[in-house]
Amino acid sequence: MRAQLMRRTLLSLVLGLLFLSTPAMGSCLDNYQELLGQLQKQADFMQHTSMLLDHYISIQGLDKDGLKEHCQERPGVFPSKDALQRLSRQEFLQILNNTLGHVLHRLRTLQKDIPKAQDLEKLNIAKLNIRGFKNNIHCMAQLLPGSLEKTEPTPTGPGASPSPTPISDAFQRRLEGCRFLHGYHRFMHSVGQVFREWGQSPSRSRRHSPRRGLRKGTHRTHLSSRNKRLMPRGWLPR
Repeated sequence: MRAQLMRRTLLSLVLGLLFLSTPAMGSCLDNYQELLGQLQKQADFMQHTSMLLDHYISIQGLDKDGLKEHCQERPGVFPSKDALQRLSRQEFLQILNNTLGHVLHRLRTLQKDIPKAQDLEKLNIAKLNIRGFKNNIHCMAQLLPGSLEKTEPTPTGPGASPSPTPISDAFQRRLEGCRFLHGYHRFMHSVGQVFREWGQSPSRSRRHSPRRGLRKGTHRTHLSSRNKRLMPRGWLPR
């Protein structure tokens, strides 16, 4: 009874966080600061391993005999924080939207290895969370000036992402799923950090550089390089 109450509380918290700024999926806030704050809160919430990874490790039996130590992010699957910081705001939103579309597709694949319906609850909550987040990404893209290619709201049907390479061994599939989720949570942590580097106005499309706080005397030195277009080249190395 207590466990059921906790699950209902968790679900209510997630749904409340998802739709705090949007009365319905597809609706958009037109206030930049409110929407940015919502994206930051969602990213912070989605980075916690207790929301998905920890549960997956437990139900797949990877919490025994030191197996958890092998559940590390595979390099190159998700972009690094440094790579995200080098993108313009529009490029960042596009990469973020595409990456989360891939995550949704992968979660549907992982779902096949979870036969018990009660074990799917957190996975389904995670998918709702991602869809709400993607909707807010679409909304933010509409507020940024000069965005040539707008992100689209998340469709309700299955995505067109390519299927991962099939792995015949059941244990290896579980381990790869664990590594993928580890990378996902780390990625969302990086996303939250990048959003916190955004300024007070949507009109500034500057790079997400850690050196944004340089002294006024050096501001003019970097002005010309900031205006150069940096085209995304896929996942950059860490």
